[in-house]
Amino acid sequence: MTLKEQVPEALQGGTPPHRRVSALWSWFRRHLVWIALGVVFAAFVTFLVVERFSAPKDSRSLSTRNPAPDGAMALAEILGRHGVGITPTDTLEDTLAALSDDDSTVLLYDPRGFLDRSQLQDVRAAAGRVVVVAPRLRTLNGLDPDFRPGGVVPEATKNLEPGCGQEDAEQAGPVAAQGPVYLGPVVCYATRSDGPGLYVSSADGHFVVLGSTELLENQHLAAAGNAALATRTLGSAPNLVWYTPGLADVASDRSTPTLNQLAPPWVAFAGPWLAVIAILAILWRGRRLGPLVFEPLPVVVKAAETAEGRARLYQDSRAVERAADNLRAGTLARLAKHFNLGTDATAEAIIDAVARRLGRQSPAVRWALIDSKPQTEGQLVQWAQQIERIEQEATAR
Repeated sequence: MTLKEQVPEALQGGTPPHRRVSALWSWFRRHLVWIALGVVFAAFVTFLVVERFSAPKDSRSLSTRNPAPDGAMALAEILGRHGVGITPTDTLEDTLAALSDDDSTVLLYDPRGFLDRSQLQDVRAAAGRVVVVAPRLRTLNGLDPDFRPGGVVPEATKNLEPGCGQEDAEQAGPVAAQGPVYLGPVVCYATRSDGPGLYVSSADGHFVVLGSTELLENQHLAAAGNAALATRTLGSAPNLVWYTPGLADVASDRSTPTLNQLAPPWVAFAGPWLAVIAILAILWRGRRLGPLVFEPLPVVVKAAETAEGRARLYQDSRAVERAADNLRAGTLARLAKHFNLGTDATAEAIIDAVARRLGRQSPAVRWALIDSKPQTEGQLVQWAQQIERIEQEATAR
């Protein structure tokens, strides 16, 4: 045995393993808050780094960078694989710059109507072909007054046939979509004979209206011929500008109309007259009620006055059913007390006791007390007198 082995561990200057573990645990408990904050900070930094370097996404409807069901990323991928160059824009300036080539198609989706007539005309003049999706009436009038809304696709309609001589529609075949329909020079996918359709174009095909966003959305692109119609409509030119206007396109001179501008002309004459009438009515009702009377609290109100006041409220509100329920409940409570049935007595027990006392059949008593439902004030008065007589006869013997 060596000398080191003979000397105790405490004298050798070392630390026992269990003491090292205990010291480490004590240090961990003392710094637990800082460790937790460090973990949270590291997770936050990791999240920011991942978001910063991940692929950009757009949550807007029909966005080419939106993979959600209402996005159009799938259609953009298909068009890209067929050699169509897509340029997403969200301002009029970028759109006009991207439309430098006359052989370009612009898809316009302006669900909130940000563009005015002059801006729409600029887009129409700069593009070789314009495809507008589910436009508002204001947008239609700014682009081409020959097009107008015509309703919506009936909910029971599953598929719509082309029914026109337009090549893209005939090659795509039937489509499945819901949404607005329009009228124009060339109508395809009509909801009825000679009616509005989902696909409407000008005679030369340079202006097309797609009535439903479902024809382009990720979740409906695989239905029927939706994908074929969308790719043929938007892929006819090598360049496609995907334009979704934003707030930056709102003209600075467009201001919110005031109440005076929105109000009809007759308000200027009827308004002051109605104000005078209202003031006279307030004065009339105020004088009729009389001055306020101050009474020391608490105020003692007689039970008869309370009952009469509640009855007048029921009468003013025509609450016949509510009044009948209150009369019925009061009658049953008094009968239960008279027959010593207790507060938890059921309606059947009260009816049996009254029937035995009066010597009548239980169904007849039940009809009078429970099943009878007066509908008018006259019926309520007659029924109240009837149950009052039953109560008097039952409690008199």
